[in-house]
Amino acid sequence: MDRIESVKNQKVKQWRKLHTKKEREATGTFMIEGLHLVEEALKTKEIIKDLIVSEDTTIPTHWNVDQLNIILVTKEVLKAISDTETPQGVAAICEIQTELSADNWNKILFIDSVQDPGNLGTIIRTADAAGIDGIILGEGTVDHYNSKVIRSSQGSIFHLPIIKGNLVEWLDIYSRNEIPVYGTSLQNGVSYRDVSPSEQFCLIIGNEGSGVNRELLQKTVKNLYIPIYGGAESLNVAIAAGILLYHLRG
Repeated sequence: MDRIESVKNQKVKQWRKLHTKKEREATGTFMIEGLHLVEEALKTKEIIKDLIVSEDTTIPTHWNVDQLNIILVTKEVLKAISDTETPQGVAAICEIQTELSADNWNKILFIDSVQDPGNLGTIIRTADAAGIDGIILGEGTVDHYNSKVIRSSQGSIFHLPIIKGNLVEWLDIYSRNEIPVYGTSLQNGVSYRDVSPSEQFCLIIGNEGSGVNRELLQKTVKNLYIPIYGGAESLNVAIAAGILLYHLRG
């Protein structure tokens, strides 16, 4: 078991850089923090490269950490690499999954330019709960390996495949496979209740302010809206995603 005591250690400096998208993409790795997230990652522990444990923390006895590279660090080191105010004593460096397949997906969520990390993390968590097969992130969407996204997902980021891609191209693929594609828009839209649940569907959720890109909306079979009965101007994008996903899957 390795031990690191200095915040100036080269490995510590590299870990801290993982809070930037540039470093995550360059190294193909990302960091997670906290007992719950690490426990979720351990369920597919082949993605964990390093398990980082503070000297004052005891690894839960039910964790299977055999064959993992465990690095013991001081409290000061863990605080230095942490993105949270109160570190929980454990973190992990994980490999970004690149060889993900969208084969046999029937319930798909497309995310177009959602920029708030908390919103994206909550949407991922909701899609996981709703049993969605996979998520495709379009250009302009916040990086799903952002630490705030990961925390908001509550570990759901490890439960379902998430792919970055060109949404126009992916929509064309699913349309050719005769899977209905639904956008979200008030303009020329219909109430989501006018659409019946289905075993196959694609749903597009758009940017918090501007909604779904017009080019994408032109490729849908219908565009859906959620009626608002009170004085609110709109629904939060993550709340809207939850309502629509649960309705469409039936």
